Amino acid sequence: MIQRIQTIFLLLASAAAFGALAFPFASHPEQIAGTVFADSVYNATDRISLLILLALTGILAFASILLFKNRRLQMRMTIIAFFVNLLAIIIGVVVFIQDSPKVDNDVLSVGLGLFLPVITFFFTLLAYRFIHLDEKKVRSMDRLR
Repeated sequence: MIQRIQTIFLLLASAAAFGALAFPFASHPEQIAGTVFADSVYNATDRISLLILLALTGILAFASILLFKNRRLQMRMTIIAFFVNLLAIIIGVVVFIQDSPKVDNDVLSVGLGLFLPVITFFFTLLAYRFIHLDEKKVRSMDRLR
């Protein structure tokens, strides 16, 4: 299980998704009422939908590791995690764009949490690719028997 490269990618994707819950996306030096910067920090806990989607991405990526014997189900769960993460990225960007006219963008400082969903996006994509390659390899070996 751990010797397969897609397991490493899924573990990194899960860690990045859970890390996005802990680290802020951006911060502002002052509090701005009525925006995601009401507490001067924009993070996943500002929107419940963002929190749920990022947690679900992490759970799906980690659960996919445990499905190493059933590659087809593992591929499905990985692709679901991919699209859930994509939806989380879209929601995060839309929420920020809605509040950006009220915020002075020159003084915003970008946090690590901003990059972690994008890293999760690429790791789930790489994991899917390598699971698919394993499945093709197994099918080709079955044809030779």
